[in-house]
Amino acid sequence: MAFPFDGYEVAAHLRPSQAAYGFDLDRALSAVVALEARTPQDAFTAASLGAERVGNGVVIGPNGLIVTIGYLIMEADAVVLTLEGGRRVAAHALGSDPVTGFGLVQALEPLGLPTLRLGDSSGLRAGSPVIVAGAGGRAHAAAGEVVTRMRFAGYWEYLLDDAIITQPGHPHWSGAALISPAGDLVGVGSLSLEGQTRSGAVKPINMFVPVDLLPPILDDLARGRPAHPARPWLGVLAQDLDPHAVVVAGVNPHGPAARAELRRGDVILAVDGEPVSDLADFYRKLWVRGPAGATIPLRLQRDGDVFDVEVRSVDRTSMLKKPRMN
Repeated sequence: MAFPFDGYEVAAHLRPSQAAYGFDLDRALSAVVALEARTPQDAFTAASLGAERVGNGVVIGPNGLIVTIGYLIMEADAVVLTLEGGRRVAAHALGSDPVTGFGLVQALEPLGLPTLRLGDSSGLRAGSPVIVAGAGGRAHAAAGEVVTRMRFAGYWEYLLDDAIITQPGHPHWSGAALISPAGDLVGVGSLSLEGQTRSGAVKPINMFVPVDLLPPILDDLARGRPAHPARPWLGVLAQDLDPHAVVVAGVNPHGPAARAELRRGDVILAVDGEPVSDLADFYRKLWVRGPAGATIPLRLQRDGDVFDVEVRSVDRTSMLKKPRMN
């Protein structure tokens, strides 16, 4: 059987060399496994994320505990891991956290693999050397560097205060491992983005979630419990609109925003009378209005008209299929 990432190898000149590191490079890279997840066709996230998802996971516990990016395993009813040698192992999705973006998976039989130690990403700055590793060993790893640390606001009601942006872009980044020069795991791959060179050319870059956010929620997530109190969710897909405004790019057809008849192109001017400056500001003003279920007063602009509307928020996780316990 073909390895899931055959054909997605990193260019040879970008691959890490053992001579540059004081730890066993091949051993560390073997802790990154391919992860395939299947969700029911009628799952809440199937339309947006697909029913079949492929990415990476990183072994962090000697009993087969694996961290990945949460959207890969959200609502999954079947998970299969593929190790570097091609061995396939069934696994169980323990849970995903919409606040940080992490997900946890438990292998259902011994993996016989090393673990990557959770490190500290706080010292990473622009220019810091890192290894970006997908499953498949050195052919799927890149010796890269940090481009910057930055706040990232995602259109799906997600906010990360201190995302790690790296280059070069990795060909299969989802759930990939960001490894420090000491051999520790310092981030988990979330997105492929586009940057620009000084000449204006487009270059692929990646966004990683700092692993520092995992230890405080690890026990709850491993036990299938909510890692954070449920935030109010509107089901609005929004983006920044210059100058200093937020525009609705779409709405989830099953979410509160759709029921309140928000439309693509609506400009969100204020939350409960407080002006909104950008997407991150919108989320912060939304989330402090109370727990999930709170009614959110919005001021909108549509085709030159300004009006107020109230949207009854929900707990997003209540709309998801729960993992089946094995």
